Amino acid sequence: MEVSELSVGTWGLSGDAYGPLADAEVDRVIDRALSVGVTLFDTADVYGRGDMERRLAKRLEERSWVHVATKIGTDLESSPPRKHFDPAYLFTAYERSQERLKREVIDVLLLHNPSVQALGRSETVGFMKDLKAKGKILAWGVSAGTADQARAAIRSEADVIELAYNIFATADLNDVAADIEESGVGVLARSVLAHGLLGGQWSRDREFYPDDHRSDRWTPAELRTRVKQVDALRPLLGGAVISTRSLALRFVLANQLVSTAVLGPRSVGQLDQLVRESGLPPYLRDTTMADLSTRMKKVGVEI
Repeated sequence: MEVSELSVGTWGLSGDAYGPLADAEVDRVIDRALSVGVTLFDTADVYGRGDMERRLAKRLEERSWVHVATKIGTDLESSPPRKHFDPAYLFTAYERSQERLKREVIDVLLLHNPSVQALGRSETVGFMKDLKAKGKILAWGVSAGTADQARAAIRSEADVIELAYNIFATADLNDVAADIEESGVGVLARSVLAHGLLGGQWSRDREFYPDDHRSDRWTPAELRTRVKQVDALRPLLGGAVISTRSLALRFVLANQLVSTAVLGPRSVGQLDQLVRESGLPPYLRDTTMADLSTRMKKVGVEI
């Protein structure tokens, strides 16, 4: 399966991550992504409680060359919501996603942040492999929150893993690099701009609305430190690398292990900016990569 190096994630578009967004703007972002050559959209059955899957089905209708990766395994109907990876639940979740996406075959089906213990259960992995063997999905994998989860997925012969990967978060991907190279597993890199932080436009006293997940992600002191660390990237800008956003995106694309960088635009303007500033290979010179590593180490970030 070939996909574009830039893909579009839909958590932010769903309204769950950063607050509500007008339906018309969501549609415009999806349509614009298609027009600039994006061939992979990343979603989940819980994004907008299924609404994002329905919206993608509508916008992608009759575009068989455009792929969708969706995630299952979070039970919002239980109280409180919980992770659920037994085959009976997963089959119901799969059927619901298939119906919402209006696709006979789901391109990529991911388990949504399962524990290592869940991945160690033969019935869970067996269910996913059986779906692929029966032609109901093209590929299966895991959206992992840790390197241990990613490694367990690879050892279970997953086709795809999804991991957070950015200048501030390299450890997990680096930790499983050898496993990725040996297995040939596809890698979806998410959080490439660290939830907007690497855009380089925040003040050190930035505040977020209560329905924005970033309001709980950093303490005020942590955020001040992170913004200071972003400032350390600015001497590396120049030529085609015109912003910290461009530098951060090129850093991800320069990693040969990454199959696609999952972007999270909330407007057509943001999407166009990201596409424009991503550039073309070679994304970053070797000297820039070395300088980047040195500068980040001085401010407490290991790359």
